[in-house]
Amino acid sequence: MQATVLSATLRGVEALSVEVQADVGPGLPSFGIVGLGDAAVLEARDRVRSALRAAGYEFPNARVLVNLAPAPLRKHGTGFDLPIALAVLHATHQLAQAATQGCTVVGELALDGSVRAVPGLLAYALAASRNGLDLMGPAEVSSAVGAVGSISCRVVEHLSDLRRGWRSVAPCSLQRPTQLSQQPDLSEVSGHAQARRALEIAAAGGHNLLMTGPPGSGKTMLARRLPGILPPLSEGERLETALVHSVAGLDESAALAGVRPFRAPHHSCSTAGLVGGGTPPRPGEMSLAHNGVLFLDELPEYAPSALQALRAPLEDGKVTLVRAEGRLEFPCRFTLVAAMNPCPCGYHGDPDRRCTCTPSTIARYRARVGGPLFDRMDMVLTVARVDPRTIVAGAEGEDSQTVRDRVLSARDFAFATRDALSSVLSGTKLRDACSLRDDAIATLTSAARRHHLSGRGVTRVLRVARTIADLDHARRVHREHIAEALQYRLTEEPWTTGCVRPNCTAAGPVTPSG
Repeated sequence: MQATVLSATLRGVEALSVEVQADVGPGLPSFGIVGLGDAAVLEARDRVRSALRAAGYEFPNARVLVNLAPAPLRKHGTGFDLPIALAVLHATHQLAQAATQGCTVVGELALDGSVRAVPGLLAYALAASRNGLDLMGPAEVSSAVGAVGSISCRVVEHLSDLRRGWRSVAPCSLQRPTQLSQQPDLSEVSGHAQARRALEIAAAGGHNLLMTGPPGSGKTMLARRLPGILPPLSEGERLETALVHSVAGLDESAALAGVRPFRAPHHSCSTAGLVGGGTPPRPGEMSLAHNGVLFLDELPEYAPSALQALRAPLEDGKVTLVRAEGRLEFPCRFTLVAAMNPCPCGYHGDPDRRCTCTPSTIARYRARVGGPLFDRMDMVLTVARVDPRTIVAGAEGEDSQTVRDRVLSARDFAFATRDALSSVLSGTKLRDACSLRDDAIATLTSAARRHHLSGRGVTRVLRVARTIADLDHARRVHREHIAEALQYRLTEEPWTTGCVRPNCTAAGPVTPSG
């Protein structure tokens, strides 16, 4: 007596089809599972046996063997509980084969026979859609099927429900974007005119931003208001972002509603936690910030290996993990916002408080960031403390909605003229998009030679200048756009000693004004 039920297993951010084959035959009573399943899959033997008995079914007093095919593919998770139980019921003729025909089955079983959700239901729904199948599982599958939109769902809340037949449920429709006013508003920021302008440019072009300044100057406050001026996720971006969150076992409803993710991991986060990995491999914070913002506060406090792991994903927009079982890719196109103090005590170069750090301590602290990572930052901004009278008087700046309207207008202009944001342009496409005149070229080349900008540095200046021109709805990048972009590039490099503040006597070189 044999039976087969279709299921799937997660591999990266996609689900691969798996056949759950059950064979019930003569021999000593036993229950075995083969096919490279992990510990959670092998533990399904006890859960399935107890769940079947609790639901009123008979577990066969015979030799039961379950094979997960293809055998060379590693299988992970508790999602095989329900298909294993149904395969056993089919093989023992306690359930008709038509109950699971034409569908992918996934779900975890409790000991009382109830069916629970598992991570990655959205990935399972996409796999079922590719194969032209329906998705069978717990009640949560209706939301996943609603996001995919091209298949039907069959809900099984308890194994005993199968006696009455599976229940067809209408998929939940996608939610509209939630009120962005629930996010921190930019109008609450007092002062920081230059920082507000930098946030607007970063939002309009998807540029990376590094903020340096003493403790309490408002770096974190500014970073948390960046998502509020970003446009909602598009239909395609919603599914991409929600898929990563679903595979990681997080709530994907916010992404499906159009809200861009904002991830702010603690500086004790490991390299695997930031990049992704583990057994089985799961998305890291970089992938969870896909199509959103990744905020790294206290940047030099992160492990050097974690910081250096940022470099390739910032360029490629994806994380590639090579493991013994194969090569995995996680998407991670995000806007990086980082914040750091100028020294361990935080007051190096501050005009009001005296720094207690030695020059060698400051140099070691700033060297943790490293030149290659700094070179990948589009804008570097010094954030000074705001005068207390400005804070007491209250904020008088523009609110997030006003700034968001300008950001949306700039993005619409960018897609209308070249079909891409400036942050992804390079080479000939970037030069054609900028269309520089002789005076703009002279300004850029002079500053690049004087401040020893690398090729990547020049490219990022051009990208920021192109975004500034988009905010002005200018088809050509002018000299003033280059000059403003250079303001955010020719600042104090975080790994050098010295201070750019006037009248500061700290040791080290003083950066020219540019």
